[in-house]
Amino acid sequence: MSVYRDKKTNTWMVYYRYTDWQGERKQTTKRGFATKREALAWEREQLNKTTADLTMTFDSFLEMYTADVKSRVRQNTWHTKEHIIRTKIQPYFGKRKLAEIKPKDIIAWQNEMLNYRDKDGEPFSPVYLKTIHNQLSAIFNHAVKYYGLRENPAAKVGNMGKAKSREMLFWTQEEYEKFAFAIMDNPISYYAFEMLYWCGIREGELLALTPADFDFVKGTVSITKSYQRIDGQDIITDPKTPKSNRVIKMPDFLTEEIREFISQLYHISKHDRLFDINKSFLHREMKRGSKEAGVKRIRIHDLRHSHISLLIEMGYSAVAIADRVGHESIDITYHYAHLFPSTQTDMADKLNHFRQEEQKNVS
Repeated sequence: MSVYRDKKTNTWMVYYRYTDWQGERKQTTKRGFATKREALAWEREQLNKTTADLTMTFDSFLEMYTADVKSRVRQNTWHTKEHIIRTKIQPYFGKRKLAEIKPKDIIAWQNEMLNYRDKDGEPFSPVYLKTIHNQLSAIFNHAVKYYGLRENPAAKVGNMGKAKSREMLFWTQEEYEKFAFAIMDNPISYYAFEMLYWCGIREGELLALTPADFDFVKGTVSITKSYQRIDGQDIITDPKTPKSNRVIKMPDFLTEEIREFISQLYHISKHDRLFDINKSFLHREMKRGSKEAGVKRIRIHDLRHSHISLLIEMGYSAVAIADRVGHESIDITYHYAHLFPSTQTDMADKLNHFRQEEQKNVS
C-alpha cells in the first residue's frame, strides 16, 4: 500500500494492492481522507484484514464474516442476522479490536441488553435475548474456527434469556369454521386461510403459490418456494428446509374451492402469485375475523399448529404428519407430544394378555 496527497481535493488517498482468493493481484484506491493519519490508519486496518491479524477491529472482522457467511444462508435468514448485528452488536463492539474483547465486555453488553426498555417500557423478550447472544457467539465462533482467535468470550460468559417460545396456540375445527364464516366477505382472505388451515402450510409458502403449483386432477399442491418481503422488494426463495419441498394432497372440497377461486382471476397467468397480498394483510384479517367470530386471537403460524392438532385428533402418526407439513425432523413433530392420545392403558392391557398367554403355554 501507498499513501499520497490528492492535490486537487487536498485530501489523502491510499493505493491498495492485494492478492484475491484465486491468486490474482488486484489494486484499488480509497480516497477522501481528511488527514494522512486517517489514511494510514485505514491502510493498517486493511493489512490486518489481509493477513487475518486479530488486532483488526470488530467492524473489519464483520466485513470478513459477511463475505464468508452471507452467500451460505437464505436471503431472509441473512436479513435477520444483519439487522441484529447492525442494531444490537456492532454499535457496542464495532471499534474495539477483536482479540481484545474479553468476557467482562460481553457481560457489560449483556447487561445493556437486559436493561433495555422500549418507548412503552417493555424489555426484550427472553427468546430475543437468547437470539442476539447466539448471533454474537456465532461471530466469535467463526473467528475461532477459521481465523485463529484463541477463545470465544461470549461462550465463556454463557447465554442470556431462554429458548422457550411463546405458548403454542391452536383453534379447534369449530373455532376455525366460525372464523372462516366471518371473513367470507373477502374472497382472497377466505381462500388464503382455507389453504393455511386445511393444508398446514407456512405463510411464506402460501404467499409464493402460483396456479402452476396446483394439480386439480390429482387434487394436490406442490410446495417448492417461499415468499419474503425484504428491503421493500418481493423475494421468492427456496422453502425453509429441504423437507419443506413437498406435495400435499388437498381435501376434495378445498380442491374445488381453489379451482373456483382461480377461475375468477381472469388476468392471472400460470406463474403469477395467486395470493397477491402480504403478511401484514393476513395479520389484519386474522384480527378482524377473530373479533367478528368471537374466537380467541391466535397468530398466523398457529393455524399450522391447528392443522397438526387436527391430524393428531384424527389418529395420524407423527411420521405421517411430519411428511405432510414438511418438518425437517420428526423430533419437531414430537413437540406436539402432549396432544397425542395416551396409549399407556392399551400397552398395559396387551402386556397383561401377553403374560397370561405365556403362563398358559408353560402350564
